[in-house]
Amino acid sequence: MFRLKTSLTVLAVALMSTTVALPAIAQDQPGEGTTVRMAQATWDTGWFTAQIYKQLIEELGYTVEGPTTLDNPPFYQSVAQGDMDLWVDGWFPLHNTYRPTFEGSAEIVGAVAKGGALEGYLINKSAAEEFGITSLEDFKRPEVQAAFDRNGDGLADMVACPPGWGCEINIEHHMDAYDLRGNINTIKAGYAASMADAVAAYNAGENILFYTWTPNWTVNQLVPGEDVVWIEVPEVNLPDMDLADAATIAGVEGCVNDPCKLGFPANDIVPVINSAFLGANPAVGKLLEAVEVPLGDVFAQNAEMNEGNDDVAAQAAEWIENNRATVDGWLETARSAS
Repeated sequence: MFRLKTSLTVLAVALMSTTVALPAIAQDQPGEGTTVRMAQATWDTGWFTAQIYKQLIEELGYTVEGPTTLDNPPFYQSVAQGDMDLWVDGWFPLHNTYRPTFEGSAEIVGAVAKGGALEGYLINKSAAEEFGITSLEDFKRPEVQAAFDRNGDGLADMVACPPGWGCEINIEHHMDAYDLRGNINTIKAGYAASMADAVAAYNAGENILFYTWTPNWTVNQLVPGEDVVWIEVPEVNLPDMDLADAATIAGVEGCVNDPCKLGFPANDIVPVINSAFLGANPAVGKLLEAVEVPLGDVFAQNAEMNEGNDDVAAQAAEWIENNRATVDGWLETARSAS
């Protein structure tokens, strides 16, 4: 009888230990057995943060397919249809034009960076001083137009955005709104190659006009206030005029005026995730809410990438390890959702 009681006691303790251990294992790896289909934007300046999120999701036990590189329209369509689960390259309000495509089927959760993503037009500082340029309106002056004509077609050349990018919509709108079609030629080839050509032209002593955004390697290579300056638009004119007040921003380093009439509102860089996937995977949602990547770290990685270090996955892994204490807190928050 004593032996039977002892055996039952040992069995009960073992069972209790097992029931405690199993949930702990599941909680550590809430994504085990689940695949995440992840996308990333076509602009390589966002690939670093995409890799950080990918690797953190994998630490939760998920298998991540991708990130698959997509333009804006196919991503927002595919995340709405459930063919893609998420990306972390939403730029809002710039991407507001895509809201009708995905709202109701996908949603914004968390933020990579709040309000730190600026957009606008820049020229080399020496030309701004030589010609007294402060605005796009100055490109209607024949001498300014000629000074920035790099291909001999009679128009000032400006590095713009490739077709399908959200910034292309606003730039094209500006060309019409400010009546600049007969003054500026917008270069819509691959952005990285076009900007590399512009940097080479600048280094050769030529004048350059370009659109850029932050974070981006361009503002490491061509520093606002030192090499280049942000110039203003004649007046704020956007496809969505509800955003007009946000397109004049105070404290923009290297702008010709303060506040600076950039003509683009400051953007939040945010994850966009399929709603059904989010409902089935609360740990991913909590992770997206918790993570935030300092723009200074993105600037630094972009500069390294531009100098030839293009192992983005290794750079992301190094960033995670350098911030392990913070990262572990994010992961614990995510695991608690399960």
